[in-house]
Amino acid sequence: MASTLSAAIGRNGYYIACAWTLVAAGRGSASVATLLAIVSVVELVASPLAGVAADRFDRRRMNVVADIGRFAIMVATAFSLLYMEVFATLCASAVLFSICDRAALTASQAMIPLMAGGADPVTSNSSVFFVMQIGSLGAALLSGPLLSGYSPAPAFAVLALSFLVSACSLSSMRLSPGPQDVNRANGLAPNIDQHLVRLFAAYALLYGGAVLITVMGSSFVFEEQKGTATDFGHLEAAWSAGSLIGAVLLLRLTRAIGAPILHLTLLGSTGLALMALMALRAPWTLIVFAALGCLYNLGRVSIEVTLQSRVPDKVLGRAKGLMHSVAVALGLLIFSIATVLGDRVFPSTVFFSFGLMLLISIPALSIGMAQRGKS
Repeated sequence: MASTLSAAIGRNGYYIACAWTLVAAGRGSASVATLLAIVSVVELVASPLAGVAADRFDRRRMNVVADIGRFAIMVATAFSLLYMEVFATLCASAVLFSICDRAALTASQAMIPLMAGGADPVTSNSSVFFVMQIGSLGAALLSGPLLSGYSPAPAFAVLALSFLVSACSLSSMRLSPGPQDVNRANGLAPNIDQHLVRLFAAYALLYGGAVLITVMGSSFVFEEQKGTATDFGHLEAAWSAGSLIGAVLLLRLTRAIGAPILHLTLLGSTGLALMALMALRAPWTLIVFAALGCLYNLGRVSIEVTLQSRVPDKVLGRAKGLMHSVAVALGLLIFSIATVLGDRVFPSTVFFSFGLMLLISIPALSIGMAQRGKS
């Protein structure tokens, strides 16, 4: 839990700092989209490899090494921003950071079933993701004051320390011999049936909405809402606060609603919330972003639990890597479109368009999910 909390502060803070640094430097949302498109290409390649590594090697040690890598990259980024051009520096930093980040996330999330033992998977996953969102909320609250200075370099340096805390926390943890043996899996691949394909599609669509907010959120505040870095921090904080609520609600919703119906409901609600941003201004936009965070975390945790129940632990890393690759492919398409559009279209218009796409996708997914509910 300590590792999850501190790493979430560093990870969320890193991407908030990158987005705001580019927009404040006059680069606009197109530069943020380009940066994240580069990250998506790297993650598209790194996700399957990280999944294989998580199934073959000790997941705890893999996470520790990745945390040390993220720390070193953020410190190097802080120093480089003092002397080098912003966009080139952040692009190079993001490539290296995303490699370590994907390895750390895959290893840490694949450890959840091992740590939970025979505990309820919904409770254990909700607890981990609840702590993760507390860290994201902390990063959002810290980012505003840290980025209000003349240079963004101190923000990167301070946030880097969280990865040292994460690495130290994991170094003191020991897995029992049984779970460690599970990590050294053979060459089996996960059995991807039509139900998992539809599960991956639902995850990709929810992920797409989240990355769209990452791309357009800073410009939405800075250009369309005429806000400041503090206002952007409030937006991120609203998202994280909503995510905390989502992790708590899942415990009750899973007992009342089946996973297939829940996923469809979350996709539809996310689409409507994104479309509503076109007609709203602060403080109402903060309420919508809190709702979006709640919906995203509900879906994310529910899909994680469903995946863990359908895939053996010895190939869980590879299944998670493949699922994330599908989501990143959609994210890459979103980044590419945002890069082409540049600043010629209002961010709220892009939100509205993606929300409409989510609503249109529901009938196609409902067929497969309904079949799954009957099976």
